[in-house]
Amino acid sequence: MIRTPRAPGRRTAAAVALACALTATAQTPVRAEPEPTTLTEVRDRIERLYHHAEAATDKYNAAGEKITAKKKRLRGLDAQVTATETRLTRLTSLAGATARAQYRGGGLPAEAQFVLTGDPEHALDNASVARQAQQATQRVLTALAETREKLEKQRASAEDELRELRSERKKRAAHRKTIEKRIAAAEATEARLSEEQRLRLAALEREKAAETHAKWEKTGVLDKADRAEGAEGAGSEENSAGRRAIAYATRQLGKPYVWGAEGPDTFDCSGLTSQAWLDAGVAIPRTSQEQWRLLHRVPVEDMRPGDLIIYNSDATHVSLYIGDGKMIHAPRPGRYVTVAPAGSMPILGVVRPGART
Repeated sequence: MIRTPRAPGRRTAAAVALACALTATAQTPVRAEPEPTTLTEVRDRIERLYHHAEAATDKYNAAGEKITAKKKRLRGLDAQVTATETRLTRLTSLAGATARAQYRGGGLPAEAQFVLTGDPEHALDNASVARQAQQATQRVLTALAETREKLEKQRASAEDELRELRSERKKRAAHRKTIEKRIAAAEATEARLSEEQRLRLAALEREKAAETHAKWEKTGVLDKADRAEGAEGAGSEENSAGRRAIAYATRQLGKPYVWGAEGPDTFDCSGLTSQAWLDAGVAIPRTSQEQWRLLHRVPVEDMRPGDLIIYNSDATHVSLYIGDGKMIHAPRPGRYVTVAPAGSMPILGVVRPGART
């Protein structure tokens, strides 16, 4: 635990002040836990709150993607239902016309018409026409029955999609509440600190990030990544796309983090990475968890500029590696798109959009 030095006579007063400042936050904790009494504990609580908010943001974004997909599916089903209803109307009309024509013709079988006619050869022609008419009528009736069945299935599918759409909307609303609750708690924690305490808290955050990155550097993985980067063919198509993604992310530096945002004025972490690669001509999943699950994984020591670094054991944060041990990311609420050490958070792994597997 990192403790901020204090004058001996001020330790108790500072602890009491911090505990009082966090009273409002204690009303909606993520889980029951002792009240923080040091800036290190405050920092850890804020990190936990923002981590929970980021996890909920990923779920919120994923629900949004599902809602978009289901709306598209519903529009397609509606078009299919409309087309099938039109066909059903046409077939129903045709079946009615066929039935009326048979009625007007007396409904006699071809064999009876052959016996009653005075012209056997003409009767044979009539018999052939009658058989063709019967076959055509049967085809119309079969098509009519099949179309009715198809329409019922399409309507049932549309109803299922609509129910699932409503469910996803409820889930998304629940995730929104979770995000807003966690962010409000974290912001309240920071807002109740004195200016001096906020400055020391920011210093503690930078110190922890630097320590985490330094430990990562000591593993030697960054040296290997640098060598892999230098050996990479500068003209490769994938590397060119990565450079375009970096150029896009660089243009977003200084823009604020807003959960659920994907530009052009605000971003969350995966909103930034997905839009950067889309600008490079490669569509990738919207959320960091889906980016980790679906994109091609590469060893950390083989990463190169443009790759995505996935953080935390639950893949709740992502950045764009820009080389030289640095990355661009949208950190969290209250922060801005920035350049930071690539190893300043626990790395889960690296993925490469557009990779040929």
